[in-house]
Amino acid sequence: MVENHRGEMMENFTEDLGNETFSCYNPSVEVYRYFGVLWGSAVTIVGTVGNLLTILAFATDTRLRTRFNVLIVNLAFADLLYCTLLQPISVDSYLHLRWRGGHLWCRIFGLLLFLSNSVSIITLCLIAFSRYLLVARRAVFERVFSVQGLAFLLPATWAMGLASFGPLWPVFVFAPQVCTCSFHRTRGRPFTTVLLFFYFFIGLGCVGLFYLLIYRRVKVAAQALVKYRFSQRSSRKKPKASEQGTEGDSGLGSGVATTESHDLSSHEELEQNKGGEVMGNPGKAQSSTSGSALISNSTQQAGRQEPPPTITPAPRSSPSAPITAPAPSTTTTSSGDSSEFKRVTRMCFTVFLCFVCCFAPFLLLNIADKQNRAPQMLHMFCANLTWLNSCINPVLYAVMNRQFGQAYSALLGRAFSPITHVWRR
Repeated sequence: MVENHRGEMMENFTEDLGNETFSCYNPSVEVYRYFGVLWGSAVTIVGTVGNLLTILAFATDTRLRTRFNVLIVNLAFADLLYCTLLQPISVDSYLHLRWRGGHLWCRIFGLLLFLSNSVSIITLCLIAFSRYLLVARRAVFERVFSVQGLAFLLPATWAMGLASFGPLWPVFVFAPQVCTCSFHRTRGRPFTTVLLFFYFFIGLGCVGLFYLLIYRRVKVAAQALVKYRFSQRSSRKKPKASEQGTEGDSGLGSGVATTESHDLSSHEELEQNKGGEVMGNPGKAQSSTSGSALISNSTQQAGRQEPPPTITPAPRSSPSAPITAPAPSTTTTSSGDSSEFKRVTRMCFTVFLCFVCCFAPFLLLNIADKQNRAPQMLHMFCANLTWLNSCINPVLYAVMNRQFGQAYSALLGRAFSPITHVWRR
């Protein structure tokens, strides 16, 4: 028993002594390190510029200053922390195949690394949760994601990440398999196992579940809209129905249209191309919602007295135009709002998928290779994939969101205007 205890002490001493050298040199990765340096440098540049553009776009473009985009900015801050501060240090470690920062900075690096990742996961959960409440529980959304609610939620994401990984401060060490600082694989158990399971399996699993529920709600609403349009076309083909039949058809159509307008266009306060969604001006959003409800109610009342409205609305300048004329434009607006909601939700789901694809190989390899028998180059490559997550989000925003793309172009145009001016001269 004494011999076993002495053997464990010698093993721990050997590990600590190996960490004292902070070396990750291995002949198998001597050439691969240059790929890691180039990859890490690209992530640093793209991630820093892209996340800064996201934050500046939110600050300068009033169209982007929405409650939903506050969550996007919080995610950008977490990615900016990694790309600007931590990624260059990882590049330096790959270049020299050793850690050159000492014990204290190694622990700080490990804490900030997992803080950034945990804030990203919590923010992804909040984004998915907000999209679900937007179509399923609007009243709850208004309470939870109000300005006051966001003022509490955003600091809470960072506090929760710090409270989760702060207790691991004594076990943050240099990990030669990936040539960076992380928590010790065995000293932090079972706390580290619980944390990783909670964040990467429970947290990301909840995100996937919310998007699945959103998909089902939107699919059901889209089917109802198709049925409503089909009934409208059928009613136009009939010569002239009885007053009772007309009233019944109109009531059904108005009910479906009202449901669609509530479920699919209720997000207009949050989407980028809506005027009444700007933070700090909730009265405008409320008046817009009240106006839509008033038009919908007026349309229902008029529908009981007149035939279904024609497709062409009356001009605004005609005071004698019937009140049923704006009804088709209401349906069209609902359809446009539905398309915008789907596009933004699709963008958020793509961000979530990219996060999973970046981290899944690294997590699966560490679960399968508990004895560190896999080649070091494979460990380093899977770790390099996680770097991509911090710089890819701004690219997705620019490609999949017109408002962010325009804001990025405007900011870049201002930044390079002196150079282009000199070039033209």
